[in-house]
Amino acid sequence: MKSIHFFGKKRIFLIAILVFLFILPSFSYFVTYKEQYYRLFHVHYQQYPDDIMENIYWLEKAVAADFSNPKYALTKIDDEKDWEKYRAVFMMHLNLKLIEQHLRLGGKYDKGKVYFYDAPFREALLFELERAESCYQAGLYYWREAKLWAEKASEKKFYFLNLSGIQNWEDERERIINGKLNYEKIITRELKRIAENKAYLLAMDENTY
Repeated sequence: MKSIHFFGKKRIFLIAILVFLFILPSFSYFVTYKEQYYRLFHVHYQQYPDDIMENIYWLEKAVAADFSNPKYALTKIDDEKDWEKYRAVFMMHLNLKLIEQHLRLGGKYDKGKVYFYDAPFREALLFELERAESCYQAGLYYWREAKLWAEKASEKKFYFLNLSGIQNWEDERERIINGKLNYEKIITRELKRIAENKAYLLAMDENTY
């Protein structure tokens, strides 16, 4: 009986050690900085609305969070000018990702084209279009923010400074500045189409179908 009692205690002790080694450390890691929140953002192979909303949550947390120490930046930072441009380009990139996610989410609710035989489902379709419209409107807000940060990162003092470690962000900045990337044009077109679809649905009556 004594040996059974001893081995029972030993088992409990081993379990406690495992909890300490593998479970507690996961709670000791706190997500605090932009770079940490950004790493939680990921694109699923098939994105469902909940997946997209999760990404929007992490990206919005990243926008609101502080930057980590420059030595933990996502590219090499040599001096204060590097650090200043890095922060502006990072904020621009976060807002671009928020636009992408809101467009994806809006696309989940957006029927695209409305037909006369959709009359029996008018109320449901109007509700879905309102949700899509809300997502696209949010995208416009983030576009204005992205443009402001792109302009800041393109000031004269940064003309010959290229952060090669985040070249894809630098490419995004350049495309915004030269007008090749223009989400306002894309979103405005989608909002116009939604307004036309809503008007068409609202004009339907019992004789439509």
